Amino acid sequence: MAVNMESLSEATSGAIGALLSTTILYPLDTCKTKYQAEARSRGRQKYRNLTDVLLEAISKGQVLSLYQGLGTKNLQSFIAQFVYFYGYSYFKRLYLRRSGTKSIGTKANLIVAAAAGACTAIVTQPLDTAASRMQTSAFGKSKGLWETLTEGTWSEAFDGLGISLLLTSNPAIQYTAFDQLKQRLLNKRQSGQTNAGSSPEALSAFTAFILGALSKSIATILTYPAIRCKVVIQAADENEGKTKGAQPRSSKTVSSTVRAIWKREGVLGFFKGLEAQILKTVLSSALLLMIKEKISATTWVVMLALRRYLLVSRDRLKHN
Repeated sequence: MAVNMESLSEATSGAIGALLSTTILYPLDTCKTKYQAEARSRGRQKYRNLTDVLLEAISKGQVLSLYQGLGTKNLQSFIAQFVYFYGYSYFKRLYLRRSGTKSIGTKANLIVAAAAGACTAIVTQPLDTAASRMQTSAFGKSKGLWETLTEGTWSEAFDGLGISLLLTSNPAIQYTAFDQLKQRLLNKRQSGQTNAGSSPEALSAFTAFILGALSKSIATILTYPAIRCKVVIQAADENEGKTKGAQPRSSKTVSSTVRAIWKREGVLGFFKGLEAQILKTVLSSALLLMIKEKISATTWVVMLALRRYLLVSRDRLKHN
């Protein structure tokens, strides 16, 4: 078949893992994003920590608004992880086939992961921008996906694309570290016991969780200033939902955002919300990889059964 079944299995497992982890942690993600997006003005700030965001939602009777944009975020996460895992698996197998080696080195793995991440960023950027605007809108004032995407110009739907491409180094570092650590563990288990045609061995849920948490923590700390700038760029305008009238959305560039954060908050402003980001991303990535590892074997079997069914059906059609 033209489509590689192992790549398709990896992509499907990753996408399902992303869908579940995003849904479970979405209220935390909303609080984190609103906290990060707030720019201190004249020494004043609305939110001192994540708890303030949660208390605001409770005091206004808008607890369910912590889920505003969930559908868009889930759609973006599902597509992003499917594209990423498929691209990562495909490029990795392509490299191994072309190079003639049985394993991939760290440098090659980084390039493969970055290439997959760049493809993912370009494909899903409009959904990512829309989800961020919906999350950072005032509680109860979030608009639908279509209205959010069409309220500005088409280029505004790609706000933050440059930073998103830069941030491909984040999953590149994360998945490279995870893949290398995972491979070392599995090699110890499989030495001398590899059976051709068998399904890929999966990590235990606890091991996958620990490896996912460690790899994502490192990647998050290294790339956080860019993450903060991206959130500020994509955030809904502060006066949105408060005043009526066709007021154009203020333009935010990377340079203007960097200057604004530096002027208002100083160097530490680039790391505002770092703890919240680590908490959310570590839990999210660890859950994603844990779920992916646990369902990968099942997905592999389902894909093989599907391929067998399609081949049998094709043979029957030929004989009829």
